[in-house]
Amino acid sequence: MNIILVEDDKALGSTLQKRLIAEGFAVKWVRTKQEALAATLNDGFHLGILDVGLPDGDGFELAESFKSSQLALPIIFLTAMDSAEYRLKGYEIGAEEYIPKPFHFKELMLRINKVLHAKRLIDIKGFKDFVIDFGSHIIEFPDGRKETPTSRDFALLALLIKKSPQVVSREELVSHITASDKVSTNRTVDNSIVRLRQQLGVRGKNYIKSIRGIGYQWQAPLD
Repeated sequence: MNIILVEDDKALGSTLQKRLIAEGFAVKWVRTKQEALAATLNDGFHLGILDVGLPDGDGFELAESFKSSQLALPIIFLTAMDSAEYRLKGYEIGAEEYIPKPFHFKELMLRINKVLHAKRLIDIKGFKDFVIDFGSHIIEFPDGRKETPTSRDFALLALLIKKSPQVVSREELVSHITASDKVSTNRTVDNSIVRLRQQLGVRGKNYIKSIRGIGYQWQAPLD
């Protein structure tokens, strides 16, 4: 399980990273909002642990960017900002947990395991030729083969599936990923579609159909 930890405090961030790794997680620790957005473009994460106060913005804005990009990333806020106003804002954004500092590491682990268990129960969708795990960003095939699209590519895949059977325009797809990629273009989208089709196998073009002059449509049959 991959965790992105966004914490600007060096001592706390380093300690949490080491202890979470010791618990068996892969942890990417970053200290700013922009570093977090860049990291999620290329790496698949199963959970985000975010501080609210960051040097270049706040964790609330970051969580909203994640969700607008359809990263399907559950969020735990870990922050000294513990007023009712902040807690309510965190939950309104969609956070699964809001843990005030200081905290006990065992409590954090209990909350992490609870969130990940809940996500595993609802994030798997079966199609005729493969299964997609929206929490892990993994496409798994009957022969055991697994593909892990980048976060940006998976965001496009998730939108196509969500909108199916509607056709999704290139403009909407570009807008969808612009929150985390300031230079998104039609070519960016087309390149992502090419990669996704390759990962989906020999029938990739049948699953993601090009609709001339409009955009793309998801057509994979459900199991």
